[in-house]
Amino acid sequence: MPKKEWNKKLVALLEEIAYLEDLRGTEYRPMAYRRAATAIETLGMDIGRLYKSQGFKGIQKIQGVGKSIAQKAEEYIRTKKIAYRDELWKKTVLRQIVTYFFETKGVSLAALKRRARAENIIYGKYAKSARELFLLAGSVEKAKMAIKKVGEWAVSRGLDYSLDTVIKRWLELDRLKPKKAVRKAFYQGDPMVWSETKKKWFVVTPDNEWLEFADDESKMEWRIVQ
Repeated sequence: MPKKEWNKKLVALLEEIAYLEDLRGTEYRPMAYRRAATAIETLGMDIGRLYKSQGFKGIQKIQGVGKSIAQKAEEYIRTKKIAYRDELWKKTVLRQIVTYFFETKGVSLAALKRRARAENIIYGKYAKSARELFLLAGSVEKAKMAIKKVGEWAVSRGLDYSLDTVIKRWLELDRLKPKKAVRKAFYQGDPMVWSETKKKWFVVTPDNEWLEFADDESKMEWRIVQ
């Protein structure tokens, strides 16, 4: 493996474990894994070569890498995987789906945790829908893709959506397309239409009356609307 390639791949795995620990709600482990990831990322040499020359003790000497994480680093160097990461992934499948769903609504994991404490919003409330979606999708990534697609489709139409919406729309995912945004003219808050026949702009009043536009075109307002 190229120089420092071990470092990049190991850092990515440790950061992923930190995220999965966050999903589980563990208090100190995410910080420990992120600290170790930073230490390895800024290491001046390839950790694979370090291990080859100094063994496990060499990894333990890296400041910010504790014994438990050093063992996982050794496991990765020897097997190209970390079993603990796979265990965490399986344990957090439903939480990953629920968390991503909230992220598409602009709610971060940190904000979700605050809301969960303040309003008693817990993952268990969404577990049933997340499980059903996971069974339909067959993987976390496909479940996320479905959530993203339904979310974009719903938002473009000014509609709300839930995990149950994704499940109900499952059979029509291929047909769901976001409503295209278009640039439209307005005058003092009222929409305008262009008459190709008369080559003139008209202002549409709330009573659906078309009034010929007689003001300066610089006073027209252009908006991007769905």
